[in-house]
Amino acid sequence: MTMLIGKDPELALVHGWGLGNVVWQPLLVPLSRSCRVHLVDLPGYGPSPASDADFTETARNLIDALPDSVILCGWSLGAMLAMRAALLAPQRVAALVLVGATASFIQRDGWQQAQAPELLDSFSVSIRQQPEQTLQRFVGLLNQGDEQARALGRVLRAGLRAGRLPDPETLRRGLDWLRELDLRLLLPKIATPSLLIHGDQDPLNPLAAAKSLAKGMPNARLEVFAGTAHAPFLADPDRFVALLDDFCHARTAS
Repeated sequence: MTMLIGKDPELALVHGWGLGNVVWQPLLVPLSRSCRVHLVDLPGYGPSPASDADFTETARNLIDALPDSVILCGWSLGAMLAMRAALLAPQRVAALVLVGATASFIQRDGWQQAQAPELLDSFSVSIRQQPEQTLQRFVGLLNQGDEQARALGRVLRAGLRAGRLPDPETLRRGLDWLRELDLRLLLPKIATPSLLIHGDQDPLNPLAAAKSLAKGMPNARLEVFAGTAHAPFLADPDRFVALLDDFCHARTAS
């Protein structure tokens, strides 16, 4: 984990599956002007050693490594970890920012705003055989429908080439989490002030999933980015940084 020197409030950026914390790089300078930014490497990403910890233990280790009154900003799978961490240690989490989030990545009874399980099955097979090509495919998938899809794809693929790829076992474990996790029953218990940021063209976690989160969590509000897919923070970084700045400092003022 890397801390960029800044000033309060404490803000931790938690990446999602496959891409590591390189996704946050374009935002680090503007965010560090008004927050003390902690850049999280999940187990098996960057210099962080791989781990066989389960999802809940990983969420606990995440919050244990961060200061009190931290604002957790999680993207995709990172958002699910942030929600779980807030339930495990609500006294230590000042607020949540959930980007491209969902309560369940795959379709279940009563939850169709998600992916068919076959998508994860195909990724699980290909990740063992061609991990780098699979992540390149994932970049293309998450940007589908975005007005800036080509430009965002170039940025994310360049990040993949510049960093160390997670090992296949780390990637497989993350896919298993996405297959198994169903946080729907926990949503009413997440009383932490929460800002949901979602692209209206998100091909992985449809906007309907974010609307369900906003409805199910007692202290959440949703901000929708028009014309963007699964990475609204890259598609419109200025608006994203402004929203985080206002939200984080509102928490400090209160």
